[in-house]
Amino acid sequence: MTNPILVEVYRGEVLESFHRGVICIVNENDEVVFSMGDVQQLCFPRSAMKFFQQIPLLTSGAVEHFGFTQKEIAIFCGSHNGEPEHVETVQSILSKIGLTADDLLCGAQIPILKEDANYLIKNDLQPKRIHNTCSGKHAGFLAYCVYYNLPTHDYINVEHPLHQAILKVVADFHQYPLDKIQNGIDGCSAPIFAFPVINQAIAYKNLVYPIKFDEATQTACKSMVDDITAYPEMIGGQKRYCTDLMKEADGQLIGKMGGDGIYSIGLVNQHMGICIKVDDGKMGPQYNVAQTVIEQLGILSAEKNERLRHYVAFENKNFGGLTTGATKACASVKVQITRPH
Repeated sequence: MTNPILVEVYRGEVLESFHRGVICIVNENDEVVFSMGDVQQLCFPRSAMKFFQQIPLLTSGAVEHFGFTQKEIAIFCGSHNGEPEHVETVQSILSKIGLTADDLLCGAQIPILKEDANYLIKNDLQPKRIHNTCSGKHAGFLAYCVYYNLPTHDYINVEHPLHQAILKVVADFHQYPLDKIQNGIDGCSAPIFAFPVINQAIAYKNLVYPIKFDEATQTACKSMVDDITAYPEMIGGQKRYCTDLMKEADGQLIGKMGGDGIYSIGLVNQHMGICIKVDDGKMGPQYNVAQTVIEQLGILSAEKNERLRHYVAFENKNFGGLTTGATKACASVKVQITRPH
C-alpha cells in the first residue's frame, strides 16, 4: 500500500514536495486506536530504541554501584547536541567507571549547534568521540560491561553479551518474536534491531505502563521516565523537539526521535504508545506530525501548545532572508481515537 501524505512543503502557493509516512497509536491493551498508513511497515527505531537499550544497565545494580545521577541516567538515553553540559556529563560517567573517551566506539562527530562547532574551529580543536550525539548511550554500554567485567574493546559487536541482553529486552518490550528480529548497524556503530511500526508503538506503551514485566524492570522503567522528564535537556538540548516537548509536558509523556524519520511517544497517564515513521527518512517532518498529534489528543494546554506551534508549521526562508513558502503537517492528519470492540 502507498502511505498517506503527512507533511507538505509549499513554495508560494504551490505544493512543491511532500512526505508520506505512517502513524500508529495503541492503547494499554495493545489495540490500534488510530492509524494512518501501513502499521506493519518494518523499519529501524534508530535512536528511539535508546530507552530500551539501557534497561539491562538499570536492572543490573550498576546505577547504585557507580552512583549514577538522574542527569547521567537521562543522557544514557539521549541523542544530545554535544553541548558543554552534555560533554561534561558523559565525562563524569566515564570517570566513575574508570574509562576515558578513547574507549567510546561511536566515532567522532562535530557538535550539532553552530556555536559549539565554531568554538572548536576557532580554537583549532578537533571534534572527539565524546561530542558524538550517542556518546551517552555508549557510556551506558561501557558501564554495563565494566559492572559485569565484560570486554570493552568490542562492545559494539552484536554477539557481545551486552547486545544479547539488549536483544532479549527489546524483543520483550516490542512483543516481537526473537527469531524474526533483523539487525543492522546504527550511525553510531552500535547494533540496531528492526520492528514494525505497530510494535514500536507498543514498546513505548510498555515503557510508560510496564505492568507485564517483573518488579525490577518496572522500577527501571519508572526511574527512566522520572529521570528523563527531570532532565529533558540531556535527551537533545537547545533547539531540539524532544527537549522542548518534554519541558512543556511536565512528566505527562516521554518522546524520542530516531534517525530516518522516526518519532515515538509514550503517554504516561493514558497508557498509550505512538510511533511515527516518515517514509523518505528526512529528519524534521516527523516533528510536524508528532506535535500535530499531541495537539489533537489534547495532552497539553493551549498555552503550552502555542509555544510548540512552530513545530507544526513554519515558514521556509532562503539565504536572503525572504520567505519562500511553508512546511506544515497535512490537513488530513486528524486524530480520532476509536474504542475497539
